[in-house]
Amino acid sequence: MLKVVIIGYGEMFANMIAGTLDSGSKIVGVFRHDRIKYPRPIRWIKDIINPDTDYNYIKSYKLHEIKATSANSESFRKQLLKLNPDIMIVASWSEKLDKKTFDMPKTATINIHPSLLPKYRGPNPYVQVIKNREKKSGVTFHLMDKNYDSGAILDQREVEILDTDTGKELKSKTALIARGAICELLQKMSEDVVFPIMQKEDQATYFSNEFDTDLDFNKPIEDTIAQIRAINPWGKTYFYYKNQVFTPNPYRLTIIDCDTKGKKIGTIIDKDYKDKSLTIVCPNNKLLRMGNLKLYGTIKRIFTKEYIKRFVKINDVVK
Repeated sequence: MLKVVIIGYGEMFANMIAGTLDSGSKIVGVFRHDRIKYPRPIRWIKDIINPDTDYNYIKSYKLHEIKATSANSESFRKQLLKLNPDIMIVASWSEKLDKKTFDMPKTATINIHPSLLPKYRGPNPYVQVIKNREKKSGVTFHLMDKNYDSGAILDQREVEILDTDTGKELKSKTALIARGAICELLQKMSEDVVFPIMQKEDQATYFSNEFDTDLDFNKPIEDTIAQIRAINPWGKTYFYYKNQVFTPNPYRLTIIDCDTKGKKIGTIIDKDYKDKSLTIVCPNNKLLRMGNLKLYGTIKRIFTKEYIKRFVKINDVVK
């Protein structure tokens, strides 16, 4: 039976806990990212009022929780040495682990990266794969080395990207696929039947975690929709009307084919204040209907419906 330590946070972390238990391996310790992200009083309140799935798993299965301020700290390493794991799984972690840390497990430290490496290295690849209108993404299990997301690959699984998916849906689907995959991978590793494959560096791409939030309706309408959907739930996109800022709802976007000859890109040709929607002229004889819009700002959003009713004019142009 493999002894496993898992560090991470969120959906991927929770699914790695579940998948490891499914495999029959023994989880000897977990380290929540919340322990380095939040001060103790805030973490305590969060765990009571709005506990994450990973926290519920830890409590339900009575898992040993490692207490440290960093995965590179001497405190963490001393606890890891005592736990003596065969494998450490890293499932969403903001720190770059030192070689001294990831070399400690007897067999390997495995990083879980939510893309089909070597493409889309870097943090939060969900955003870029949707923005780039990819039809598939996936999850990669690779050995950790000194560089980001570059270690030898142990396993990969594909995930289909639907036209309606936002970053939120892709993240959830990827984590669910990863649960079954880690179960199978750990079972194979316990039998020594896993053969790492080196990544092809000439095919590698890297993206930072920067969001492009301003919409440009001069772009193809499909690119605009992909941009809106990509950054949900981590951020919002914006467009401007006079002195106001609107944020589109990524689930309320409709493409309409229409002869737009003579109409300037960005022209409002229809509105529905009850639905808080605007229909905008886009390139190539297409319209974009955006429903359930919100004015930017905690107070202003309450008055979105009234603003559209009273102040938005047909044939005005948004930016």
